Amino acid sequence: MAKKGMPGMGGMPNMNNMMKQAQKMQKQMEEMQAEVEKKEVEASAGGGAVVVKMTGKKEIINIDIKPEVVDPDDVEMLQDLIIAAVNEAIRSAEEMVSKEMSKITGKMNIPGLF
Repeated sequence: MAKKGMPGMGGMPNMNNMMKQAQKMQKQMEEMQAEVEKKEVEASAGGGAVVVKMTGKKEIINIDIKPEVVDPDDVEMLQDLIIAAVNEAIRSAEEMVSKEMSKITGKMNIPGLF
């Protein structure tokens, strides 16, 4: 007895349409990535004592340190403030990219996408 087609597959979109949709999404993601890379985020630590500005590519473009936190006897505190501000800037940049990406993917969970 020969089977005619696969049951339940009649309503599945054809492969060409799926490929077109995937290509469209890929193009949108590339355009979004280019836009996000130009955007900047800013994060601070120590109540604004250290401020880090970073691009969406996670490249630091500026670090502002208030003179009053530069204490030669407490270098570790300044180092901690810089680390905290940089880490917060990285989190902000990642969040910005994630929000922009979800606009395109419709909140689909695509592992390894971003």
